[in-house]
Amino acid sequence: MPESCQIFIEAFRAIRPRTPLPEFEVAFRPYADVNNVIRVRDGKLVVGLSDLLQDAPRPVLEAIAVILLSKLYRKPIPEHYHSRYRRYLNQRSVRKQVLHIRRTRGRKWLGAAQGAHFNLEEIFDELNVKFFAGRLLRPQISWSRTISRTTLGHFDSAHNAIIISKIFDRPKTPRFLVAYILYHEMLHMKYPVTHSRGRRCFHSFAFRKEEKLFPQFAEAKKLIEQL
Repeated sequence: MPESCQIFIEAFRAIRPRTPLPEFEVAFRPYADVNNVIRVRDGKLVVGLSDLLQDAPRPVLEAIAVILLSKLYRKPIPEHYHSRYRRYLNQRSVRKQVLHIRRTRGRKWLGAAQGAHFNLEEIFDELNVKFFAGRLLRPQISWSRTISRTTLGHFDSAHNAIIISKIFDRPKTPRFLVAYILYHEMLHMKYPVTHSRGRRCFHSFAFRKEEKLFPQFAEAKKLIEQL
């Protein structure tokens, strides 16, 4: 029996000691990111693990097994398992591998920067000159495919792309609000995610300080809260 399968059996017995042991099928798969999934199929527990984790130490695989099974059966997940898995993923060598597979395997949907009411590339160029001395190389920029109230914008470093939610491409949207959302994502280009003690920091002190230099910062944040 593969060790990965044995790990899941041990985790299952620890989480559900009174439940008959089901059949397990555990396989490493070439996902486009570090994805791990578990599902019930015809009474069998089918587990798909990112092939990036094939060489992970046994304690890391044990943590993944506990996390997946606990989610499946709606059990609380002890924090030390989350912490153990995060620390592994935040190792520099692992982060490099993750970035590589996202670039080579992943597909990034990109539309147009020209929306119905705003051109994101024009706004980017204006912000670049005004706040970044023109030093940022323009990435791929696009309005999102769907209208989202949760993900208002994001910078994808793997594909060097900024996506802004179409919820802002409306005639009544103040132009400064679109500019602020784009400015925020440009700051992510300038201040990449940092890693420390198994945790990621997306918004550093320097990031937050520079974000407040945007002239209509307070007004923009107020409008966003209304969404």
